Amino acid sequence: QVQLVESGGGLVQSGGPLRLSCAAHGTILDINSMAYYRQSPGKQREVVARIGNDGTTGYADFAEGRFTISRDETGKTVFLQVSSVIPEDTAVYFCFAQVYTGGRSYKDYWGQGTQVTVSS
Repeated sequence: QVQLVESGGGLVQSGGPLRLSCAAHGTILDINSMAYYRQSPGKQREVVARIGNDGTTGYADFAEGRFTISRDETGKTVFLQVSSVIPEDTAVYFCFAQVYTGGRSYKDYWGQGTQVTVSS
């Protein structure tokens, strides 16, 4: 059993910083990529940023320059930092991980989501 436990979020003032974290727990042999997605009211879930187990990162166009994704030395915790939030960043943010627990292939896991509300 694998669980992704998210923390951070809440009410943030526009222009302020934001830091989200997500820790993977359980019987984990390896984690390939980790990512953050977000979903705003009335919109589809969209990818924000990804990070591979080699540290390679990728960002959505809207995230370039303001968002930074990273992983800790164990590779089981991912962080998403925003240097300066804007009201359009208001959304539920979901953590994602491709986890190998044995067997044939990696499986996809999602965190429970954390609400981020940016006040203008």
